[in-house]
Amino acid sequence: MTTAVAPNTPALTASDRCDRCGAQAYLRVELASGGELLFCAHHARQHGDALRSVAANVQDETHKLSSSPGNAPADER
Repeated sequence: MTTAVAPNTPALTASDRCDRCGAQAYLRVELASGGELLFCAHHARQHGDALRSVAANVQDETHKLSSSPGNAPADER
């Protein structure tokens, strides 16, 4: 399994939802058999071992979860 993003793979957006619970997806798993699955970070961690066994490629954008500041700057409040 690789975590490199294919050049034609679009970034995940807020409209991409976890196939398990409907939360925002941060992980796209391209299956070796074809097709794809989307997961929130929680379910990606929960099912990580099983995903690795069937994945051809993984697009992991979980870094986006910690890249935004916890508080908005004063001029944005």
